[in-house]
Amino acid sequence: MSENEQPKLRVIPLGGVDEFGKNITVVECGDDILVVDCGSIFPEADMLGVDLVIPDVTYLIKNKDRIRGLLLTHGHEDHIGATPYVLRQVPMPLYGTKLTLALVDLKLKEHRIPGIQLNVVKPRDVIQLGCFSVEFIHVNHSIAGAVALAITSPAGTLVVSGDFKIDYTPIEGEVADLGEFAAIGRKGVLAFLCESTNVDRKGQTMSETKIGQTFIDLFQQAKGRVIVAMFASNIHRVQMVVDSAAMYGRKVCFVGRSMVNVSRVALSIGELTIPEENMVDIDDIDNYPDEELLVVTTGSQGEAMAGLTRMAYSEHRKLQIKPSDMVIISANPIPGNEKPISRVINQLYRCGANIIYGQIADVHVSGHACQDEMKLMHVLLKPKYFIPVHGDYSKLWQHAELAESLGMPSQNIVIPEVGQVIEMSQDSLAITGVVPTGGVLVDGLGIGDVGNVVLRDRKHLSQDGLIIVVMAIDRDNGTLVSGPDIISRGFVYVRENEDIIESSRDLTRNIIMSYGRIDGSEWQNMKNRIKDELHRYIFEKIKRNPMVLPIIMEI
Repeated sequence: MSENEQPKLRVIPLGGVDEFGKNITVVECGDDILVVDCGSIFPEADMLGVDLVIPDVTYLIKNKDRIRGLLLTHGHEDHIGATPYVLRQVPMPLYGTKLTLALVDLKLKEHRIPGIQLNVVKPRDVIQLGCFSVEFIHVNHSIAGAVALAITSPAGTLVVSGDFKIDYTPIEGEVADLGEFAAIGRKGVLAFLCESTNVDRKGQTMSETKIGQTFIDLFQQAKGRVIVAMFASNIHRVQMVVDSAAMYGRKVCFVGRSMVNVSRVALSIGELTIPEENMVDIDDIDNYPDEELLVVTTGSQGEAMAGLTRMAYSEHRKLQIKPSDMVIISANPIPGNEKPISRVINQLYRCGANIIYGQIADVHVSGHACQDEMKLMHVLLKPKYFIPVHGDYSKLWQHAELAESLGMPSQNIVIPEVGQVIEMSQDSLAITGVVPTGGVLVDGLGIGDVGNVVLRDRKHLSQDGLIIVVMAIDRDNGTLVSGPDIISRGFVYVRENEDIIESSRDLTRNIIMSYGRIDGSEWQNMKNRIKDELHRYIFEKIKRNPMVLPIIMEI
């Protein structure tokens, strides 16, 4: 860099823009790289069998020698869910608050990833990483330990909001550190990356304390068990629910793997306080009358394997919903999860339980800022450039319009796409390139081994089924000695469609016989003919297009 050339700051979103989740952002200056958050996202409906989607970190793998650290804003899955998968490929030191790192540490132990340096920070702490100075700033959110980041580089200061709201009466802790945001704004902010989740909502997000009285009133009305489904990470709300239950002599039982694990971690570090005598193990739950029990479980998003879903469908080993239960769903649907939640609610009604959810009572408040809180942050920070993040394209667009309404010139705003390299200095803002990006699919223990071809086959199988054609060929004289046998899976019910199966068998046999002596070199050609002819026959017969899989055995 020449003496007159200004230092450049580069921001590269590898996820978290034009989508809800998979939040990860690269910040570069000179030879130094910082990574902000490392989240996952729920698979889409057409990603059959996929458990999780994580970001493609090819760019980080190529530049791992330049990475100075991973900064975590808070402990929600959309911000830490990919850490064990990414850190296995790109080890780097982590920086976050106590609860955030405790939740990440749990993941690293589950995945058996040793040797990762975990550095606990507190709000107002300042750390030096390469050419970057990073300050952690307290914000309110639906999980303890949420922070925003002020990242100062030779090019200027970048403020990353993380997920936040401004709660003037928080359950625990302080109001968001507005004074520090104002102080940073007075020093000068080059760019502001702000979340956009609730940008379409006017006014201000309701305080968490507003729903406390609702829980007290509901516990007073309840005659049997109270079952509350919520995000396991919403520790403050868990505490509020447990405290409300204690007022009426109820003991708490945590159900669901993530709820049990997170509550155990929160208890161990003092973020959750429950007297030991008020806790009940699920194996002992039958020893207590219903009116003395509170069950806190997972499943607020209708996940198939979560506690509430398995209870509703009588698939849980210990708990089934019964008419005397009061079931409280204390969460709003994540965009795209509306149908699974609706199915679970319908099933709960079939069980006869008393169902309470957001449309019926104030049992949930968002952890994300609405327009007035976003405006306040913009006014306090007075950034030169603005980059909206965390939301689909319509949310990013609306947030850009909000910034313009506050006086931000349109040429100083970038609505980002995943993988774009946004380069800025005191005098310039431009998109200067793209890096490899995308979603890596996690299926069981496989990471990235499920791609478009596999998904296409799964979709084909789910829609049209499978026909397996099995035959045996004598290796010496090349004659058919057994078969062809037709096996149908997900195509037709064989006993009611014997004519189609028999005709398919005859068609296959005629193809085989047309070859006379079947030499090994002809096998692939014969397989292709069987596929094509059976596809054509079945489509003409019943307008279906199953996958056809010929198998030749040599004996």
